Amino acid sequence: MASSKFNWQDSFKAGVAIPAHPLALTEKRKLDERRQRALTRYYLAAGAGGVAVGVHTTQFQIRDPKIGLYEPVLALTAEELGPHDVIGVAGVCGRTAQAVQEAAIAHRLRYHAALLSMTALAGASVEGYIDHVRAVGEIIPVIGFYLQPAVGGQSLPFEFWRAFAEIESVVGIKIAPFDRYATQEVLRGVAASGRAREIALYTGNDDHIVLDLLSEFQFGGETLRFAGGLLGHWAVWTARAVELQRELRGVVQSHQPIHPKWFLRNAEVTDMNAALFDVAHHFHGCIPGINEILRRQGLLAGRWCLDPAEDLSTGQAEDLDRVTAAYPHLIDDPFVQDNLDGWLS
Repeated sequence: MASSKFNWQDSFKAGVAIPAHPLALTEKRKLDERRQRALTRYYLAAGAGGVAVGVHTTQFQIRDPKIGLYEPVLALTAEELGPHDVIGVAGVCGRTAQAVQEAAIAHRLRYHAALLSMTALAGASVEGYIDHVRAVGEIIPVIGFYLQPAVGGQSLPFEFWRAFAEIESVVGIKIAPFDRYATQEVLRGVAASGRAREIALYTGNDDHIVLDLLSEFQFGGETLRFAGGLLGHWAVWTARAVELQRELRGVVQSHQPIHPKWFLRNAEVTDMNAALFDVAHHFHGCIPGINEILRRQGLLAGRWCLDPAEDLSTGQAEDLDRVTAAYPHLIDDPFVQDNLDGWLS
């Protein structure tokens, strides 16, 4: 994966847009290999700096032995990433034995890092969590994942994040609790770890993307910023998302006052996300919402999920119509239509 000259860690620290890769299924809920590859090709063509697969957006059920799609989906994505200079992130979850096994698969397939979910360890001590992280970090570099409680995450205290950031194999953290208090607890823990300059911070707060990427935080004499985003929201309209991330990085690097238009853009992106992630129904339709946009663009044949009960909520389709019409500058339909046939070939 990637050329021999590609320094993925430099790219990761500098900050890139990383979409969380969905799962392409047929109507019979089997892997649609052609469209799975097309999605990866879309993200590459859109200019994404990396791809995260085997994560929440890819559907955690791919690990079910009866489904058995974890390794096949990671392998397909790795093939498409091939020589491209992009960062390959593999989702890793479960208790320690499972997480270690998944990390070994990701390492063998030449992924650069593991996005480590710790939901399966709910209720463990801080020491238990840290032992788990160290075990995975012996195999592959680790990106922490603070998943919001509404979709299975749990609250993790400052003490955990300080200890987590002290681990040498930790290279980054995706901060996605959808909670400003919890977000700053992570940042404070990283600042206290002594490794703030070694750890890349990525927003996963799909409800606060623009302002996360513009904000500066100071704790204990350390200045911290989000380098980029690793987001389910960026699995759709990705060409615009890449442009947005690059523009925001330029704003930060310019050291100029922040123009009021960016506060408006933050509100627009958050409004789009509310429809996409089905906030009105406690995120029930978050994955179907992503899949529905990709279906409308022709990248997916349908919005099917592995769980037949997982579908759009009442009124969600109309809400997606609304935000798509309201914010044409944030969608990339023409780009997709111009390239779709090639991605599907």
